[in-house]
Amino acid sequence: MSIRGLKKKQPKTFKVRIITVDAEMEFSCEMKWKGKDLFDLVCRALGLRETWFFGLQYTIKGMCTWLKMDKKVLDQEIPKEDPISFHFLAKFYPEKVEEELLQEITQHLFFLQVKKQILDEEIYCSPEATVLLASYAVQAKYGDYDPNFHEPGFLAHDELLPKRVLRQYQLTAEMWEEKITAWYAEHRGIARDEAEMNYLKIAQDLEMYGVNYFPIAQNKNHTDLLLGVDAKGIHIYSINNRFSPNKSFEWSSIRNISCSEKELTIKPLDKKAEVFKFFSSQLKVNKLIFQLCIGNHDLFMRRRKVDSIEIQQMKAQAREEKARKKMESQRLAREKQLREEAERAKEELERRLFQLEDEARQANEALLRSQEAAELLAEKAQIAEEEAKLLAQNAAEAEQERQRLEITALKSKEEKRLMEQKMREAELIAVKLVKESDRRAKEAEHLKQDLHEAREAERKAKQKLLDITRLNYPHMAKYPQYSPGDSRDANFDKGSIKLDLKDIDLKRLSFEIERERLDYLENSRKFEDRLKELKSEIHALKLEEKQAGLYS
Repeated sequence: MSIRGLKKKQPKTFKVRIITVDAEMEFSCEMKWKGKDLFDLVCRALGLRETWFFGLQYTIKGMCTWLKMDKKVLDQEIPKEDPISFHFLAKFYPEKVEEELLQEITQHLFFLQVKKQILDEEIYCSPEATVLLASYAVQAKYGDYDPNFHEPGFLAHDELLPKRVLRQYQLTAEMWEEKITAWYAEHRGIARDEAEMNYLKIAQDLEMYGVNYFPIAQNKNHTDLLLGVDAKGIHIYSINNRFSPNKSFEWSSIRNISCSEKELTIKPLDKKAEVFKFFSSQLKVNKLIFQLCIGNHDLFMRRRKVDSIEIQQMKAQAREEKARKKMESQRLAREKQLREEAERAKEELERRLFQLEDEARQANEALLRSQEAAELLAEKAQIAEEEAKLLAQNAAEAEQERQRLEITALKSKEEKRLMEQKMREAELIAVKLVKESDRRAKEAEHLKQDLHEAREAERKAKQKLLDITRLNYPHMAKYPQYSPGDSRDANFDKGSIKLDLKDIDLKRLSFEIERERLDYLENSRKFEDRLKELKSEIHALKLEEKQAGLYS
């Protein structure tokens, strides 16, 4: 067989894109495949066994609808695009997530879808509950809180709260992060699947959880009501209130649901009760409501029946897996605890080692300081010893100086006494000299007076002699060469001799007086010089006494 023949026998295919909440996949499908074939392929690719909760949704003419399992894919009214896009979503919701969601992948897909519905405000949630749900979402994504790793700002790129909540409160992103982190820190030790399950357990109690809303009317002219279908039954809401239903029909109380064109009829189990009829805007909407009612009712009845073998096996596997995970979690927790204890012990040992090293360093430093102090003390001791020797030497010198000063003082006292005695003697001498000077001055005055008187007498005698000569020998004046007789000549010569002798005595007396005056002046000068020497000696003695007092 040729290669060309093989190519002709290969079936024709078309491409589809499957979009899950967190991923996209592409498959090649055969032209004859039904919706169930494609759905099973996607479930196998995801490893999903709880297939009854999910479906493939697509949008046509602005209306969301689900791919029918029993019809060919290409025979259904699907978008004409390549590849054809389908959304793999949860179509039916469990009543109790903890009991019905057995597989981890099922739980994870529900967690992602419900989280998206809350963030998109398709499910209303109070601000307090959104913060708690956000903390579980953070625990599922990041694991245990570590302040060293999860620094402020680590949630800046995560969408965790609905925009309605962010607009309602005037809080900054840092404040919201602080509130979420406060709850997040309390979830320590919770695994990812546990955090997601805790998220779903809180979300399943919200009024709008798992409810599909459709606009309906009680008559053909007005669309003033909302019909909600969920896992527990059918609910009728007013157009402005999706929280509290005006009327509810539980699946256990419904006997029959019928759909004809735009009319939907609900027959209660109680035959006496009133039959409710509602109208929708389109036949497709009625068919979609009818499909959701059938699917939810089937699941409601299945929950109240004995589980099939497959379900029992899945539950057993889920219990075993849960037990295994619990044991693994406990083992990991113990290992983590042991590791943390080991790390704490290591840190304690490192701290203790560091402390011991620090103590050893301090001890070494103290030893070095002690050695330095010892060396310094030895040096100081040596210096003190030298200073002691020097002080002893200075003391000896001071003692010698003291003795010398005492001797000097004694000598000074003796010299002072002698000097005082000399001064007294000098004073006495000065007094005597003054007295002698006064006496000599008086004697000189007397001598001067006597000399004056003698000179005056001499003058008078000479005058008298001349007068006498002129009277007795007038011719002597005329004849000066004539000499008188011997007697007269003898008398005259005798008088002349007397006068000459008297002149000689006067001259000698004057000379003696002058000599005595010069001797007096010489003695006075010598006495003054001696007085000056005594004053200088006394001044030197006083200075030595002052210095001796300072030394003492």
